[in-house]
Amino acid sequence: MRTSRTGTPRLSGAAGCALVLAAVTGSATAHHSFSAEFDPDAPITLQGTIVRMEWINPHAWLHIEVQNEDGTTEAWMIESATPNTLFRRGFSRDSVRAGTEITVHGYRARNGANRANGRDLILANGSRLFMGSRGTGAPGDEAAEQEL
Repeated sequence: MRTSRTGTPRLSGAAGCALVLAAVTGSATAHHSFSAEFDPDAPITLQGTIVRMEWINPHAWLHIEVQNEDGTTEAWMIESATPNTLFRRGFSRDSVRAGTEITVHGYRARNGANRANGRDLILANGSRLFMGSRGTGAPGDEAAEQEL
């Protein structure tokens, strides 16, 4: 290992590149694929009321309350695309306000938790917004790519 004029250790160009590559690769692999967390064989339709929307990266999260047949309610978290992607597709803060009645088509979490990966969000007026992430391997992902 070389040292600088001050005597502190200095990395070679190859070692520096390897270090940067390791850092970038680690963050890239931390992002999950659809099939790691959600079950393509477990489609789900949820009708409920928006509690809140988290406009955060890398995925925005829609929190809804779903009423069961016995009158009890369950809280659900719906994963969607990035906030920027949702805005480009026509979502706005007004379209997902707390108290709005919606229907979500998506895929249930593999672990059985009240979480889903959202595909379509349907508003009371019938408007349909695609909320899924492209390039994740989710069912219909190829069709979503052709919509562009």
